[in-house]
Amino acid sequence: MKVVVGIPSYNNAETISHVARTAAQGIVDFFDGDGMIVNSDGGSADGTRERFMETDTFGLPKESFVYEGLPGKGSAMRAIMEFAMKQGAEAVVFLDSDLRSVKPWWIERLAGPILKGEADYVTPFYLRHRFDGTITNNVCFPITAVLYGKKVRQPIGGDFGVGRKLLEIYLEKPKEIWNTDVARFGIDIWMTTTAINESGRVVQAALGAKVHDVKDPGKHLKGMFLQVVGTLFELVITYENAWKEVWKIEDVPIYGETPQEEVPPMSIDIENLKKLARETLEEVEYIDRSILSEVKENGTLSLSSWIDTLYRSAVQYRKTRDKRVVENLLPFYFARTVRFAEEVKSLSDEEAEKYVYEQLDVFLEKKRLFKEEWEVENKR
Repeated sequence: MKVVVGIPSYNNAETISHVARTAAQGIVDFFDGDGMIVNSDGGSADGTRERFMETDTFGLPKESFVYEGLPGKGSAMRAIMEFAMKQGAEAVVFLDSDLRSVKPWWIERLAGPILKGEADYVTPFYLRHRFDGTITNNVCFPITAVLYGKKVRQPIGGDFGVGRKLLEIYLEKPKEIWNTDVARFGIDIWMTTTAINESGRVVQAALGAKVHDVKDPGKHLKGMFLQVVGTLFELVITYENAWKEVWKIEDVPIYGETPQEEVPPMSIDIENLKKLARETLEEVEYIDRSILSEVKENGTLSLSSWIDTLYRSAVQYRKTRDKRVVENLLPFYFARTVRFAEEVKSLSDEEAEKYVYEQLDVFLEKKRLFKEEWEVENKR
């Protein structure tokens, strides 16, 4: 079998049928119908699985099951990987179950480079609103690029293509990993970082605009932030021998042309974020007083201060392996999100995107001090 499209879900009855039908059309149009659609569900109470199984998939086989293990996206995706291996699939395409912008040709973009032997892992390359993807823009993209040397723009994008070689690598990892936040929202950054470090054959797929259920950073993203950043910090420990030697950032090939599409408008609650930043701020000894004062007084955080805070927190996490280090980072993330929004509010989405890339220079500049502090802590 060429392609298995896996759709992890939890209470997505309103959107999953569209995703499944579109994915099936993609397999029919681009892979001669050589594939199937699989839904791995977290025990939805809104009829998600029933809606999925009722969907017309143009004669393609489909299957829905409730996964085992910790509740979370990662557990759902692991079950899809195991299923795909048993089916002998050459590639797995993962699609978020709340996608409204998915097109049939996305399946070819995400699986094509794998089936052509050009990649083991395909990440999405989206057009996104400048206020969307705040964890990506401020944490995952710059850290992935600067530490591991690959400009993977959407390391936690949700929609991926994975080849058989990487499926084997993922499933051969110790089972204990699936009792961590990798079983939840940590899965995307874990998959991407593992792919970069253990395969290196990564391609980005031009998918155009991503339209999905938009989440406000201050109201919806706390759990995701904790799980993603906690996993990211663990990976910094896992791959420290690799990132210590990386001082150049390479572009990652983009497969296909980016379509010119309209990015839907969105907004975030700036005043709520400022309030949260001030009210949840904890006095932590490993963060400079001047940075704490910056958040207390303004509810915002400059880029330089944010990078110092992020790197210092990673060092502290290495020292303690205490999840409270990640929790203590939340108010700084809120404050940085505010400042970033203020910095790009008068820019176009294209100009804001350019600014996101320009920030990499500052992250890279500060990496040497981060490495020194990391190594000092390692010797203690």
